Amino acid sequence: MPRDVEKLFRAPIAKKFPASGALAIRRYAHTEIRTTPSSLPRRPPPMATNGSRSAYSLTRQAARHCQSAANSRVVSPIQCLSRSFATTSSRKQAEAESKFDQLLRKTEEAERPDEIRQRPRWSYTPEGMKAPFSPHITKNPARSVWKVNEDPKKLDQMYVKLLGRDGDKMLPDETKWLAVTHKSFDQGRRGFNDKLAYLGRQAVILETTNRIVTGTDSSKKAIVPENLYQRTPFEHPALTRVDNLNAEQPQKVVTKEKVEALALAAGLDKVLRWKPAKPENLSGSGQQIVLNSAVFAIVGAITLQHGAEVAGRVIRDRILRPLSANR
Repeated sequence: MPRDVEKLFRAPIAKKFPASGALAIRRYAHTEIRTTPSSLPRRPPPMATNGSRSAYSLTRQAARHCQSAANSRVVSPIQCLSRSFATTSSRKQAEAESKFDQLLRKTEEAERPDEIRQRPRWSYTPEGMKAPFSPHITKNPARSVWKVNEDPKKLDQMYVKLLGRDGDKMLPDETKWLAVTHKSFDQGRRGFNDKLAYLGRQAVILETTNRIVTGTDSSKKAIVPENLYQRTPFEHPALTRVDNLNAEQPQKVVTKEKVEALALAAGLDKVLRWKPAKPENLSGSGQQIVLNSAVFAIVGAITLQHGAEVAGRVIRDRILRPLSANR
């Protein structure tokens, strides 16, 4: 029986039964409520009583918490209740939001226009692309140490040796660094030269094929296939030298070994930005493939910057001519 209902009927019951105890009062109250349901308020269900008691106890705990707080400022009851009823999930969510705000602030600071003007893109890794820890575990920590060139003057000297006079002025600074950057450097976070290398490789194959078809040396070695069925082949002046490709292929003219030697002569290995798997064994780490990709990437960058005509002249004068002289 709720206490407020008991207090309501305690006075009249005590007048009728002055000598009875509390037990008789409670029994009479129960009988009165049962006999006259229309005249008296209905008894709330047990769940409502338990809920009101639990709410009262929680409110009492919150009030005690507010009174015992070290801070002496005036705090509203709503604030006290919100603090006392805060769950662990809300705290974790607040911590995650604070970390996200910190990361967003770092990214905005790294991408500010004034800092971009001061630092070129090739010289640093954006803050938003840095992880708090490295997931890679190396068996030998000494292999993780590898220094690359950061001097623009040294890079320009390589371009002059490879492309000739004013070769360092043919490309913008960002493109010059991108052409010599392999995807193994800095986990590819500063860009890499894969697409430039693909374009440059196709341009070199085109110019090499054109040289084989129009050349006189290959026509002497051309092999005309035998006519087994006594058929008369179609003949045209424009197709007379197509058979030169039977004697020589572009892959045989521009080999990996020759392109590697050309890159080493220009000092490309000194300015190449990459991370070998085995610093003590560069050839076993794929230096030949990386140097070939860098040479083709430079050609691809020139193709995009100046067009196919200038790129074709560079391929003929600075790549095919030295390779044919080294036969």
